[in-house]
Amino acid sequence: MLDKNIKFVGDSGKDACFALGRQLTIEYYECGPNLLLDKDFVERALLKAAKVSGATIISSSFHEFAPQGISGVVVIAESHFTVHAWPEHDYAAVDIFTCGDNIDLEVAINSMKESFESENVVISSDQNRGIISKSFEQKKIGQVIKNSKIYPISWKKEYERKNPWGVLTSVDIYDCDHEGIRDAENIEQFVYELCDLIDMKRFGECQVVHFGEDKKVEGFSMTQLIETSLISGHFANASNRVYLDVFSCKFYEPREVAEFAAKFFKGDNYKMQIALRQ
Repeated sequence: MLDKNIKFVGDSGKDACFALGRQLTIEYYECGPNLLLDKDFVERALLKAAKVSGATIISSSFHEFAPQGISGVVVIAESHFTVHAWPEHDYAAVDIFTCGDNIDLEVAINSMKESFESENVVISSDQNRGIISKSFEQKKIGQVIKNSKIYPISWKKEYERKNPWGVLTSVDIYDCDHEGIRDAENIEQFVYELCDLIDMKRFGECQVVHFGEDKKVEGFSMTQLIETSLISGHFANASNRVYLDVFSCKFYEPREVAEFAAKFFKGDNYKMQIALRQ
């Protein structure tokens, strides 16, 4: 159970500490497919969580990014609820900050879990903010930060740090333009433009072959050797989906590939997985 917001830290008397606020960061993994693509839905989910938890709602503002992604804030009298959603990973990052003692944080967290249909929820941090005490040793905070493990958010920096053999990006693009994925010349043009975009030298001709015996998998398959490895893909007629893989021992920006491919084939949304191959 999550305790109420305001905490006293330490013993009593002159050594007691008082927190002006409390901040939780919550990770929602394996959310329901496509739920995080809907800005209005995400906004309603946070407004509901704030309401049922006992917060006093002041206003809300949400923004949808192109081609996908949502950020938003619900301003409450006690501070705020914020979210950023990565639909390509079925993941949402939520921040709850409260300086009041009336909010039931557990109710808020479970409300968003239910709304997002999240299979895995992690409370990644629970912090007292603004600890008021003359005897509080500020240096302890610095020690905690120094010892915390920080993961990279730049694939290029991680690539440079790990020096892997190559980078593999797998992109699944949904609800594509049905004519575009059924046109071999259009698929070839995509490969040429993609190679130019990520500065990859093509080796040999692009191969686009149609397979059609099984309706479930009918469509074009594509391969393009590049000097640094391979680009491949399958274009599924039955579902109007594109399954693209780019593997290269030369670095490229994975998200740049995903967003270009989704735009080229006029996809509604995409999922993306990245691996550094040693």
